[in-house]
Amino acid sequence: MQPSSKSGAQRQHEQVSTSLPRSTELFSPRQTLATMSGLLLILFLATLDQTIVATALPRIGADLGGFEVLSWITTGYLLASTVTIPIYGRLSDLVGRKPILLASISLFLIGSALSGLAQSLTQLIIFRTLQGLGAGGLQPVVSATVGDLFAPRERGKWMGITGGMYALGSIIGPLAGGWLTDRFSWRWIFSLNLPIGLAALLVLIMMMPELRPGRQMVFIDYAGVLLLTLGTIPLLLAFSWAGNQYPWLSPQIMTLLGASLVFLCLLVIYERHQERRGREPVIEPSLFVASWGVFGIASLVTFLLNMALLGSAYFIPLFAQGVIGTSATNSGLITIPLALTAIGGAVLSGLLLSWSGRYRWLAIGGALSAVAGSLCLVRLNASSGWSDLLIAMLVLGFGMGTGQAIYTTIVQNALPQKIGQATAALAFFRQLGGTLSIAILGGVLSASYTPAFQAALPAALRDRLPASVSVLFANPLILLSSGQTLTRLRAGFLAAGSQGAAAYQALAQAVREALASSLHQAFLISFLLSGLTFIAVWFLQELPLRSKRDLTSMGASQ
Repeated sequence: MQPSSKSGAQRQHEQVSTSLPRSTELFSPRQTLATMSGLLLILFLATLDQTIVATALPRIGADLGGFEVLSWITTGYLLASTVTIPIYGRLSDLVGRKPILLASISLFLIGSALSGLAQSLTQLIIFRTLQGLGAGGLQPVVSATVGDLFAPRERGKWMGITGGMYALGSIIGPLAGGWLTDRFSWRWIFSLNLPIGLAALLVLIMMMPELRPGRQMVFIDYAGVLLLTLGTIPLLLAFSWAGNQYPWLSPQIMTLLGASLVFLCLLVIYERHQERRGREPVIEPSLFVASWGVFGIASLVTFLLNMALLGSAYFIPLFAQGVIGTSATNSGLITIPLALTAIGGAVLSGLLLSWSGRYRWLAIGGALSAVAGSLCLVRLNASSGWSDLLIAMLVLGFGMGTGQAIYTTIVQNALPQKIGQATAALAFFRQLGGTLSIAILGGVLSASYTPAFQAALPAALRDRLPASVSVLFANPLILLSSGQTLTRLRAGFLAAGSQGAAAYQALAQAVREALASSLHQAFLISFLLSGLTFIAVWFLQELPLRSKRDLTSMGASQ
């Protein structure tokens, strides 16, 4: 009766000896360190490219025109990279890590080179989407390769370092984007990828071990790939456009959400059918069933944690500049404390994971830190100062770092024969959560700002304010603009004497109060999501992390 009480994850964990993981293979320290150096460079580039473009968008729009489709430079990249994550992970299990990683790096670099040479906005969107098709394979296959090179017990510290590299790329991205655009040209933000990427590519070609799959026959689930694409793209488009181009309940958004639901349901049905027939589905439904206590909970926590934290982090610079009035030539400077604690949390949690061999208490601590950081953000208001925001960022960053570092190791330890697929699925849920969070919180911010602004205006001023001026101040970014519109507007108020100056100050204060109020609504959603994360993490099952000694003894016993 005892064996029957064990979960699927425990049984699969104990059956590892039937197919020894690749991490038991012997690689020289030189080969391992060279491979890890190349992998960390690639991961840094992938993270950098997600954040470096944002600060250059205004200049790109000025040079190439087409402001109405400017957001597709980011949207196209995001859609392509998100959809292909599980596909690359599955292919790396079937074909091998090295060829898939080299192919995705090459595609990423080709897209980077073409983006830097683009002569129109349409060309840039196409080339940027091509770049995203390559970027989708970088993070999951890098993490899966780390899983192949090291036993789970030793893997924790390396996953902590990769999590720190992720946070470092998030810091440098906005700073490098602004500096390169101002000093040289926006084209340099794409050209920067080429020398670093080519150096990493050469290192990996020469030094990375093959890490060949255990089977020779390769079956590609083309129908599953198509259904996954058709299910994910409408979902991302719906949440990206809702509240901006179209109302949330508009026919366009409802149609996209309905189509996404239909195709995702078909995906689940088809993949279950494929798995029963012994085929190779792109995402195996049994992963969630057999190891729900580990893989299922880790995926849920990763999804919720990134929804809670990345959305909040995205809007912190807006609070700092729009409400507190912090002046910074580059908004990336504002979030440096957040990123530094994220790096510290990732590295520290990885080291503790390798030292103790236990992860459940680390996961609970990280979720608790996320709740505390989100609560600090909720407490911010129009009278908050920089010290209040700094404390919130420091606490929030630690939760972000812990969340990036440990869950990949947890999943790989539970599913050693399906490292590529499991790692890619986890990365897919992580990116999907962050993408949806930014879209949802952005919609909440847009919908709640105008009513809050009208409520914050003094009644006498609201009645006398010209409609043209009211429309201008209905945009919370008006006070952050350094253009001629704001200069002329301020000069017009000041020309009316002391009453005009007082009216301008009242308008500015109403903008700050309305922005603080609408951001409070967004931060409150993040806090609620953090609370759900904290509840979910208690259901995470603890499995012992195998060390190199364990794997060696298992190999000797075969």
